[in-house]
Amino acid sequence: MTAFARQETRADWGTALWELRSVNHRYLDMFIRLPEELRALDPQVREQVAANLKRGKVECFLRFQPAPGQSTSIEVNIEFAEQVAKASRQIDQMLYNPAPVQSLDVLGWPGVVAFASLDMEAIGEGVMAVLNQALSDLVKTRSREGENIENFIRARLEEMPPLIASVRERLPEIIDRMREKLRSRLAELKGELDEQRLEQEIVIFAQKVDVAEELDRLETHIAEIERALSGDKAVGRRLDFLMQELNREANTLSSKSADSETTRAAVGLKVIIEQMREQVQNVE
Repeated sequence: MTAFARQETRADWGTALWELRSVNHRYLDMFIRLPEELRALDPQVREQVAANLKRGKVECFLRFQPAPGQSTSIEVNIEFAEQVAKASRQIDQMLYNPAPVQSLDVLGWPGVVAFASLDMEAIGEGVMAVLNQALSDLVKTRSREGENIENFIRARLEEMPPLIASVRERLPEIIDRMREKLRSRLAELKGELDEQRLEQEIVIFAQKVDVAEELDRLETHIAEIERALSGDKAVGRRLDFLMQELNREANTLSSKSADSETTRAAVGLKVIIEQMREQVQNVE
C-alpha cells in the first residue's frame, strides 16, 4: 500500500532523519540507503522493517549529521583505495571512451573511507528508535488505506450473492425448457416419442449444465473472504489465493452456461472478482 513517513531526532551525538516510502507490491521488497558510516546497521534495519511490514516495496532513507562537537575524523584505507584505482584503470583499457575517475569517486567507494571516534552504540540506538517511530507512522497510514480497501471489497462481496441466487433459481427452468425443446424437435420430425430416451438426454444435459457445485464453492469462498477480513492478521496472500479460486469457479460457470441470463450473471461475477483482485494487490 502506498504510504509515506518522516521522523527526525536530535541528540548529543547528532541528527538523524528517516524517510520511508512504500508502494504496492505482492511481496516485501526493501531498498535501504544508509550513510557510509552507518552501513553496519543495515541488517537491523531490514529486520525491523520485516517485523512491521509483510508486503510492499519499501524505501528507507537515512540522513545523518554528527553533532559539531563530535570528532568525525576521516580515515582512508590507502591500500584498498589503491586497489580500487588499479581496477578502475584496468576497466578503462577495456572501454572505447572511458570517463575520467575523480578522487571523490574513489573516496565514495564502500570501504575506502572510515569514520573514527563516533559513539556508534549510542548513535545506533538513537537511529533505530527513530526508525521505529517512522515505521509506526507508516503502518498507521497503511492501516487507514487498508480500511478503505476492506470497505470496497465488502461492498463488492455483497453484490455477488444475488447473482449466484439468480443462477441457482434458473437451473430447474433451464432443464424444463430443454425438455420441451427436445419434445418439439421430435414432434417436428414426426418420430415416435421415446420417453425413456428423452429422459436419458435430459439427464445428460442436466449433468452438463449442473453448476450447483460451482455455486456452492463460490458461496464458500465468499464466506472465507469475509472471515479473513474480520481477522487481525496479514491476509493479502490469502486473499490473493481466494480471488484465484473465485475466478476459477466463475469461469467454469460461464463455460457451462446454457442460457444468456446465466452467462450474464457469470460475466457480472467475473467483473466483480477482477475489481476485488486489483485492490487485493494492495492489501498486506
